[in-house]
Amino acid sequence: MDDRNIIWIDGFLYENQNAKIHILTHSLHYGTAVFEGIRCYKTQKGLALFRLEDHLKRLFNSAKIYFMNIEYSMKELEDAIIKTIKKNGLDECYIRPLVYFSHGKMGVYPLNNKVSVSIAVWKWDEYLKKENDEQGIRLMVSGWMRIDGRTMPVHAKATANYANSALARIEAIKSGFDEAILLNTAGKVVEASAENVFIVKNKTLITPPISSGSLEGITRDTVLALATEDSILTEIRDISKDELYLADEIFLTGTAAEIKSVGEIDNRMIGNGKTGTITKRMKKLFEKATRGNHKYSEKWLVYLSDN
Repeated sequence: MDDRNIIWIDGFLYENQNAKIHILTHSLHYGTAVFEGIRCYKTQKGLALFRLEDHLKRLFNSAKIYFMNIEYSMKELEDAIIKTIKKNGLDECYIRPLVYFSHGKMGVYPLNNKVSVSIAVWKWDEYLKKENDEQGIRLMVSGWMRIDGRTMPVHAKATANYANSALARIEAIKSGFDEAILLNTAGKVVEASAENVFIVKNKTLITPPISSGSLEGITRDTVLALATEDSILTEIRDISKDELYLADEIFLTGTAAEIKSVGEIDNRMIGNGKTGTITKRMKKLFEKATRGNHKYSEKWLVYLSDN
């Protein structure tokens, strides 16, 4: 992040070096924060936020699970996001709204503490290693199991959940891979450390159900909608570990990663190791949708020029 960036906190704009929180902030100690990742894209009609309403709805739902009373309306946060982007003078960027229990009373019980909101924006071009023109990234199945819905609310996009993700990602990178796949307690595929998983088998696009324990990804939903519109067969069902090895194609989806082709898992080549036909098709459709050139763009894009 550029040190000159401006960050919004509880209604005020701060220069990057002055955007500070107290060392006794509850969420820093106990992981009691929720967040979103949103993208702003350059289109022929100007800058546009992709599926902003859906991201903010998920943010408020995550907060609800944690009994966090956000003092701002969705419209106020939408305006704050747009204001922060414009103040930073950025074009394409990543936006990170964060809702957290601030400092006050210490101890695991958080509800005596103020709920604060911050919004940061920055250029984030490559969250995962960039594929070359043909070869996908290399994955491993993590030794860490995905957290279970009986121990943590997996459908909240909460900072606490990402300690699980961080351990899996560290393990993968230290083992020479680019990313990790996590399985649930039943041994079924859930997601990568910060992305949903899709496999292609016999020209059918398959992804695990949300009931597996994966986050209800907005890019995942986008891909399913675009595929259906393009007459690509889709299926939502459990995926076993060995099915990964036998898939014709695999790709990951996420706001930060967008759509990322997978070439290997656990040193086993996926298909011919190159980006597959359906993966390439989904990349093109996603590009059209985010750039304002798809029939769904009208309902998915919020243009900054209109605000």
